[in-house]
Amino acid sequence: MSEEPLAETSGRIYAHSIRVDAACIDENRHANNVVYLQWMNEASLLHFETIGGPALMSESGVTWVARAHQIEYLRPVYQDDELLLKTWVSTVEKVKSRRCYEFLVEGSLVARGETEWVCVDIRSGRPRKIPGEVVEMINHVLSDEGESR
Repeated sequence: MSEEPLAETSGRIYAHSIRVDAACIDENRHANNVVYLQWMNEASLLHFETIGGPALMSESGVTWVARAHQIEYLRPVYQDDELLLKTWVSTVEKVKSRRCYEFLVEGSLVARGETEWVCVDIRSGRPRKIPGEVVEMINHVLSDEGESR
């Protein structure tokens, strides 16, 4: 993961604003670590919807399943903070795709993460090669730092 916040790249990065509410705060008076994962999932779904992903996946008989998440917390986030969550697809391979995330408050990077998604057959639940039309759609939003395989 990069050390500096990622600069905006036309259309490839999905930005999602979040106001941290009281339900996100834990006994340490900052946003609970589990909430970051929920935010990551929500932003990835919203981004995928904007490019027509869910319909194309359904037509192809496949879905995404998270295989692994990684989150690095750089500083705490508090109630009423305004977060800017950026997400982008960084790689797409045979059966998997990697998505990256950055959390910023007032332009400062406060956390970053990644999720490895695996394409699975809806009926069998087994990994399946990402359909060509899905790969093509993803390649349109692939980050400059990413690569298609």
